[in-house]
Amino acid sequence: MASVLGTSSTASFASQLVSSPSSKPAFPSLSLIPGQSYGKKFYGGIGIHGKKGRSQFRVAVTNVATETNSVEQAQKLASKKSQRPVYPFAAIVGQDEMKLCLLLNVIDPKIGGVMIMGDRGTGKSTTVRSLVDLLPEIKVVSGDPYNSDPADPESMGMEIRESILKGEELTVVLTKINMVDLPLGATEDRVCGTIDIEKALTEGVKEFEPGLLAKANRGILYVDEVNLLDDHLVDVLLDSAASGWNTVEREGISISHPARFILIGSGNPEEGELRPQLLDRFGMHAQVGTVKDADLRVKIVEERARFDKNQKEFRDSYKAEQEKLRSQIASARSSLSSVQIDRDLKVKISKVCSELNVDGLRGDIVTNRAAKALAALKGKDKVAAEDIATVIPNCLRHRLRKDPLESIDSGLLVIEKFYDVFS
Repeated sequence: MASVLGTSSTASFASQLVSSPSSKPAFPSLSLIPGQSYGKKFYGGIGIHGKKGRSQFRVAVTNVATETNSVEQAQKLASKKSQRPVYPFAAIVGQDEMKLCLLLNVIDPKIGGVMIMGDRGTGKSTTVRSLVDLLPEIKVVSGDPYNSDPADPESMGMEIRESILKGEELTVVLTKINMVDLPLGATEDRVCGTIDIEKALTEGVKEFEPGLLAKANRGILYVDEVNLLDDHLVDVLLDSAASGWNTVEREGISISHPARFILIGSGNPEEGELRPQLLDRFGMHAQVGTVKDADLRVKIVEERARFDKNQKEFRDSYKAEQEKLRSQIASARSSLSSVQIDRDLKVKISKVCSELNVDGLRGDIVTNRAAKALAALKGKDKVAAEDIATVIPNCLRHRLRKDPLESIDSGLLVIEKFYDVFS
């Protein structure tokens, strides 16, 4: 589905891309080797100026031809049919804490992801993968390996920025937010990207082949059993998640590309905990326990049996509830920027963090963001104290652990301190 980006916003858009000589670079620099097919070399971001008195910057995004539309729609339909049917998110019984954390991160990706820890067989992976059906559509530049946003320079690959500065036409399509699974056996080359071996052998040129971080840009990166992932890979993931960029320096290639994704990890605490400084990089923490109520357990077993027997019929029975959730998420994402939080509540949030001796300011920032996302999900334009009470245990409890040998607090300490400060 193609769309047109109007030229009325050209001046303001170009001003984001072109920095004045005195200003600091807005983007990481890109240094490519001679002969590589990446066009001009960038030094400290974009700083290209046209002739005096004339603006050479034009964003021209046109409708694609009917043939292209039909081909893309056919490919989209074919890929949708080939996907494995996932368990509906609305059919997940219980586990409200985990579901809420996931929904809040979809509404505001800047929350910073979620770490889900719990017993084996409690539906962690099933719940995360069921999120795929609820993800909204976003605008991307067609054919771009980084899912570049045509209106946001911070989520745009270097080649797309260069094309915009040259005034080239870009095809914009609507596509669903991408979810990328990172297997435990993945290599660093596959995650970060490396040299395109095929082009190196056939054409004799060094060209960058994007990895999973590029594919996950503006989407979701899911790591099952994240506590078993190699430490150096976890460091790479968390560094990219925090900065929004992935920098690759290897075999004569030096390149940076956007890598803004929602990082979701799951694991069983019996198999080991993450280091405290790594846990701190996850915006929220959800604890999942085995359901104790016998009636609920029977319902879960029966629902799973129905799904295994006839997946299409089971998914159809939850279609209305799924659609309602989709519209709630879309509405919350659009209204999020207008949600307000009183300064008095911000001060109290920071006081809770301070008295709990939470290191750094990530706890304060994430709590504010999560409370606003929850208010948006409820359809409100102002954050209330009960919204903060709902999200603050998930935002702070994994930041209280100072000793790697300690277990993560259940959230009781955070709740006690919350009521002490907010009373």
